[in-house]
Amino acid sequence: MRAYAINNIQLNTLVVNWKLIRIFVILSISLLFVLYLYQVNMEISERYFLQEAQKRTSELARENKSLEINTAKIGSLDSVVNSLEGQGFVKADKIHYIKSSDNYVVVK
Repeated sequence: MRAYAINNIQLNTLVVNWKLIRIFVILSISLLFVLYLYQVNMEISERYFLQEAQKRTSELARENKSLEINTAKIGSLDSVVNSLEGQGFVKADKIHYIKSSDNYVVVK
């Protein structure tokens, strides 16, 4: 340490090891760069997985809607057939139309 006196004020100056400071700065910048690359990689990975999850969710939603519609169709047809059979209706083999004025009448 060197001491200098300027106008009765003593200034202490440290001997600075510039080589050590340069190495520290380079290592710090390198560390920050590696951390930045790691964060960017993690962000890209998360976005990719999020996109894949959204695609899968939309596919499952479409499939679910289709299955709900099919289930409703099957359920409604089965309930109509069961209701008609329960009331004594039978399936018609041949349909004969009889002309009566302007209306048609179905006879079995």
